[in-house]
Order: sequence, then structure tokens, then C-alpha cells
Amino acid sequence: MIAEIRLKDFKRFHSLTLRTANLTVLTGANCAGKTSVLHALLLARQIARNPGRKHVELNGVDTLELGGPGDVIHREARDDVASVEVAGAEGNRSRWAFGWTNGMDTQTLNAAVVQRPRGYSGALTGPAPQFCYLCAERLGPRDVLSASAANEAELDVGARGEFVAQVLASFDRTRVRPSRVENPHRKQVPSLLHQTEKWMGRIVRPTQIDAQRFPNTSVTRLRFKTPGLRAEWTRAPNAGFGVSYALPIVVAALRAKVGGLLLVENPEAHLHPAGQSRMGAFLAQVAADGVQILVETHSDHLLNGIRVAVADGNAALTPEQAVIHFFRAEDDGGPVLESMELRRTGQLTAWPAGFFDQAQVDLAVLASKRRRNP
Repeated sequence: MIAEIRLKDFKRFHSLTLRTANLTVLTGANCAGKTSVLHALLLARQIARNPGRKHVELNGVDTLELGGPGDVIHREARDDVASVEVAGAEGNRSRWAFGWTNGMDTQTLNAAVVQRPRGYSGALTGPAPQFCYLCAERLGPRDVLSASAANEAELDVGARGEFVAQVLASFDRTRVRPSRVENPHRKQVPSLLHQTEKWMGRIVRPTQIDAQRFPNTSVTRLRFKTPGLRAEWTRAPNAGFGVSYALPIVVAALRAKVGGLLLVENPEAHLHPAGQSRMGAFLAQVAADGVQILVETHSDHLLNGIRVAVADGNAALTPEQAVIHFFRAEDDGGPVLESMELRRTGQLTAWPAGFFDQAQVDLAVLASKRRRNP
């Protein structure tokens, strides 16, 4: 499990050290660098999986669209080199560097392994379901989805969730770990399909799922049905964006290996506030089971779901297993990052200005207007 991430001359960060835990929440202003942390890990993964690799691709791999070297390497970087360092919980460290030389292909960067522990086998090197990345721009409702040509043992839901129907059709009867069952106090079928339906029912709405892959084609399909004798199967476009955006997150998290790494951007997208809170509680429960999750979010409801899960103990996530990082967009010489931890009551150790306080700011303005214009 990753205990610390260090970025050097990567994008807007001249230097950044980030402590990580079972559940790491990245939040803050737009364009403040939250997603850059995930992008750095994705570039590092390209080298980690193939230490002899000489270049990393900035565009096209894992949905990355990073542009050219000038968009990735800090303007004040020495020798036009950026680096990513990852420290494991056992104290081992790995460091990868990305460089640029005038005249080289502007779609790639030179790659080098600067430091790698002997026998490194962290989650960054593993296939699905040991590693999974879900970007913010997931696929919306589709009548048909594609199928991956990957070996079934390494089948992934895809960075946009494009293979989620194939995963459900292939592994529908696979047993989910007991600690990830939606309600451990009730007798439930622990299969992947059944638990996906249960969690989707809690997060979005009561739902039955039909996932199909058509033989000898690269076509898959999802259909949904509200439980009930008179309910009929409906096409995915009629089920809404909330279902399509949440489904691959639930499937990936339920399948993730203990010790694996799950990166998720905006898991709250297209969900009702109650669903956002329940998504936070779900991710907390999976993180407590030994999956390391890094979440980039703008949702106070998602954060509150995590806080409640810690406070009531249902998710089994301890305060020490969670950390929240708040990124500021302004770089005026002050800190660009403030970190917070959770107490057992679900309270945060700090609440900096600009951190999920817009509701209070707006209500204060309304109260002021009301006093002036009774």
C-alpha cells in the first residue's frame, strides 16, 4: 500500500508531498492540481509495468490528454525533468523520472527508473482487478457497449466504464468478500451481480441488472429493471446517467483485490445528494477491507458519507485509515495544500477557509439581505 506520494516539477507543483491512507480524498478548487496527482501515478504506472520502457505516452493511454512536455514539466524544472516518487507502507521507495529533449516527439517524454526496490510488486505494476482507474468522463447511457480483447483474468471495467457489461456478464457469479456485502446482518447472495444490484439499490435506486455479451461479437449490453412482478426490462438510456456513472465504480470496487489500488474521479457525478453520501459510505467500506482508494471529488455529501461511516462504525474504517487533502488554486507563496484527518466522531481536525463552506457563505448573504430588506 502506498503511504506517500512525492511530485517534483510535475505540472503546477514544483514540489509536493502527499500522505496517503486506505482512503485518500483529494478536493479543492478547480485547476488546483487534484487530478494531476492521479495523472502522475498513471504515468508512473506506464514505467512500473515495464521498467525497460524508454518513453511514456502523454496522450491516449488511460484516457490521458496531457498535451506536450511543456504542459507536464514545471516551467522552473531543472534539466526539464519531472519525477514521481512513491513510498510504501514498509518504507520501500520507488521513483520514476520523465524528461524532455529539444526536437523529440512532443507526444512522449523520456522515461527512467531512478529508484526501484528489488522485487517491486506494488499495485501500480498489477493488472485489473489489482489496479483500476475511472476517469471523470465516464460513458453515459448507451444501447450497446464494447467488449475488451484483454485476457479474462485481467479484464477491467475500463477507464470510462466501457467494459462494465462484459465484466458483469463474465464474473456475475464470482463471490464478493464478506466484508463488502451490502448488509452483512441479512442473509444475502454474495455474488458480484447480486451485490452490485444491492449497492446500486442503496446508492441510486432499487435495480435489477441484465448484462449480456453477444457471442462472436465485440458488442455487450446492459438492461435494468425495477424489482417487482409487473416491471419490465428497460434500455440503459432510459435508466439515466446516475446509473451509468455509478455502476462501474461499484463493480470495480467490489472486484478490487486486497492491497489493490483504485483511482476514481468524481464518483458523485449525476447522483442525488443522498446517493453521493451513500457512495462515500460504500467507498469507505471497501477501503476498510484493504483496497487503497484515491478519490478526487467536489462533493461535500460524499465527504460527509465517509465521515458518517467512520463515526457510526458500520464501514469499519478507522480515522487513521482516512486522510483529506484540500488543494488551493492560488499560489501566492502560501501553502497550496492543507491536509486534514478524521476523529472518531467523524469531525475533521481542521476546516480551512474555502473548504466546502459555500452553503454557509450563501446563507449568510441571504440572511444579510433579509435583515436589510425585511
